[in-house]
This record gives sequence, C-alpha cells and structure tokens, in this order.
Amino acid sequence: MNIIYNFGEVMLFNSIDFIVFLVIVFFIYWFVVNKNIRSQNLFILIASYIFYGWWDWRFLSLIIFSSFVDFYVGKALKTEGRDEIRKLLVLVSVVVNLGLLIAFKYYNFFIDSFVSAFSFFGYTMETNRLRIILPVGISFYTFQTLSYSIDVYRKKIKATTDFVAFFAFVSFFPQLVAGPIERASNLLPQFSTPRKFNYDHAVEGTRQILWGLFKKIVIADHCATYSNVIFNNYGDYSGSTLFLGAFFFTFQIYGDFSGYSDIAIGTAKLFGFKLMQNFAFPYFSRNIAEFWRRWHISLSSWFRDYLYIPLGGSRVQRSKQIRNIFIIFLVSGFWHGANWTFIVWGLIHSLLFLPSFFVKGNRRYIDIIASHRIIPPVNEIAKMVSTFCLIVLSWVFFRSQNIKQAFSIIGEIFSTSLFTLPNYPDETKAQSTIYMIIVMLVIEWLGRKKDFALAELNSRIKMPFRHLLYYSLLYTILWFSNVQQTFIYFQF
Repeated sequence: MNIIYNFGEVMLFNSIDFIVFLVIVFFIYWFVVNKNIRSQNLFILIASYIFYGWWDWRFLSLIIFSSFVDFYVGKALKTEGRDEIRKLLVLVSVVVNLGLLIAFKYYNFFIDSFVSAFSFFGYTMETNRLRIILPVGISFYTFQTLSYSIDVYRKKIKATTDFVAFFAFVSFFPQLVAGPIERASNLLPQFSTPRKFNYDHAVEGTRQILWGLFKKIVIADHCATYSNVIFNNYGDYSGSTLFLGAFFFTFQIYGDFSGYSDIAIGTAKLFGFKLMQNFAFPYFSRNIAEFWRRWHISLSSWFRDYLYIPLGGSRVQRSKQIRNIFIIFLVSGFWHGANWTFIVWGLIHSLLFLPSFFVKGNRRYIDIIASHRIIPPVNEIAKMVSTFCLIVLSWVFFRSQNIKQAFSIIGEIFSTSLFTLPNYPDETKAQSTIYMIIVMLVIEWLGRKKDFALAELNSRIKMPFRHLLYYSLLYTILWFSNVQQTFIYFQF
C-alpha cells in the first residue's frame, strides 16, 4: 500500500510549536480582534489555515475546495424547491467529499484488492499504483462538511450565507485534524453568537487540556514504546507477553485519542466555543453496545444518523436490522483505514454487538456504571471486566499490520504460553507506565459523572488538595515528556 503518512511537520498539541501558536492566537483573538464577531471569525479562519498549512500548505486547497462546494450547495438548497434538483445538489456534495476521501485514502486498496481477486483465479494483472500522501484529517473534515449539506437537504438546519463563518466552522483548528466530528447544528451557530471572555470557562478548558496532555504524554506515548516493540517482534514473544502488548495498545489508543479530544475541547473553550464530548469513559462499559455509545461518540453518532437510520435502523424487520448492524460496523472499520485488518476489526465488533441486540440489551446501560456508589456490584464488575478483555483482544486486529499477523498473535495468546510470566523489554521502566495507567483509571473512575475526569474532581476536592493534584499532574507530564509520539488518529 503506497499511502505515505507524512506527519513530521504537523503542529502537535504536545509540542512547543503549538504552545507558542496557541498563546499568540489567544492574545490576538481576545485583545486585538475582539471588536466584532466577523473579525474574530476571520482571524480564527486564518489561524486554522496556518495551523493546517504548517504540515503542508498545498493540501489547504482540499479543505478550501470542500468548503467551497458545500457552502454553495447549501445556498442552492436554501432557495431550491424542486425535489429532483435538491437531490442532485446533495449528490454533488456526497460525490465530491467521498470522492476526495476515496481518491486519497482508498485508491490503492481497491486496486490491490482487485488484482488479488483476479490472482486467486490464476490471472495476472498489471496495474499502476500511486504514491499518495494521505492528507492529515481528511476523514474528519470531509465528514463534517458533508453532514452540513445533508442536514440542509433534510431541512434540519438552515443554510448559512456567512462565507467566513462557514469556512471557519469547517477548518476550526482545535478539532480540524482528529475531531470531534462536529455537526453544523452545534458548532456553526456559535460562529454567529457574540463571544466574550469567560474566566471560568477558560480555567475549565485549561484543566481539560491538562488532563488530555496527561493521557497523551504519560499514558499513550509510553504505552506505545512497549506495544510497538511487542507487536513489531510478535514472533519472539509468549502469549502472556502478547496479551500485555495488546493491553498496552488498548491504553495507548485511548490515551492518545481521548487525550487529543480533551485538548481540542479544552482549547475550544479558551476561545468561547463548546465542542461535543467525544469519549465518555468507554473502558467502564458493561457490554459492547455501551462501549460504542462511549467511544468516539462523534463518529458513531455520525454513522447512526447518516447511514444506520437511512437504512431503516431498527424500524425494519429483524433480518434487515442485523444487516444494518453489520453494515454500520464494517463501514466504521473501513473508515479507519485502507486495510483488511480494520474491516475485520469492524466485523468482530458487529459479532460482539449481536448478543446484546438479540436480548435487547443494547439499550440497557444508558447511565454510567455505579452512578450512586464507589464500588459497583459484583455482577457489574464481571460484565465490565469481560467486556474490557474482549475489547483488548479486538484491538489486536486494529493494531496488526495484516490479517496473518493478527491471527498469529491471537493464536499465541490462546495457547498455553498465556500462563507463563510475561517477558518484555525494559520491564522495570514499563512498570511505572502501568502504575500511571492505574492512576488514570482511579481518577477517571472518581470523575466519571462529568464530561472529563477533572471536572468532577474539581467540585469534590477542596482547594489545597485540588492544586496539589494539578501540580502533580503537571510535574508528571514534564517528567514523562522525554518520549514523543504523533497522534494515532492523524493517519485516519
């Protein structure tokens, strides 16, 4: 697969470049261009393009083109009354956005799969493969702008005539490259609402950024060190060590992606914007259905509203409901990347989801686990642990380079070597990462009732101890900052 992931110049949230950028943008936004909304929106648009162009300015043309198409599709839908023309207009949006996504992300995958299919029957084909640079965040901003056109078509929202506000909505830098995938109904009106600096919101945003940095730098980056070694040399390790590698990756991807979301949401609060919650403590889930209500909420709800429900959702007969479940999970897997491992990962989750569906347990756990007590009942602990173990095993397919590697790892995990002591590089150093995972889980467990852990603890802990917690987290972040990894979801 000749897709090139070139993230060397991306302005990472955990970099000095971003800190300097954020301070400058914050100062100008609140103290220079604070006279009117349009000036603020224009400045946000310019800052967002600088943020994205820091990686590769040439790919700004894709965001601008996608924004341009959907802005004028929306304007045309606003005045057009004929159904056939309206359908044609929204089709233009779908074709343009998905066309860009397919061309840059899936072209070689389809070519390779086509050739492999013919090779299976003994035919040899010559094809031209492209060396494609995958634009950072293309899966996120194309879905965001596409949902706008669909919602205008459905008459759920009114099309905007504010060119600057719409372009700023599409390219808003905190969530531009890895979400949350915002709906126009939530974020776009905020670009038309007067924004004044709110000290409490800014403090809350800073607190959420701190927690996001802890999950990214302390948890994700150090888990990556060990999971990478184990997965890249999987043939050398026992089942117990491979399971530990999957365990490390489980917290790597959670700390990485939920950490990014926390930093993005917290950064948006600094500028007077409220983004949707993207993670709701998913590893405390009691079944797979609850996990998917709490994991990457902006994507799972996007597929629910724009794919699952249009297919009939749960309003159709049982066989079609099952079909819809398989479609939604397979497409969700495929969204993550042009590799069969992601499709199999989606298939696994559809199979894990079905038992809850058959017993009508997919809508059972709406509330947070043990919402009125510290220790949950034994049966809920058992459900949470078993669900977590299934999730850990499913991540093996997500992390593996190919299907063969994934099945080799799973096969070894389910062998007798699972009952041996793990033997992995830098065991002593890795133990400190495990201790930090425990610290994170304790803090998130205590703070699981709010949008992010520190929001709950802020109201439960008295001032001196609260500051002690914040300074301890900051010190730990600085202590663990010797390792830096790019964000996993930049490649999606």
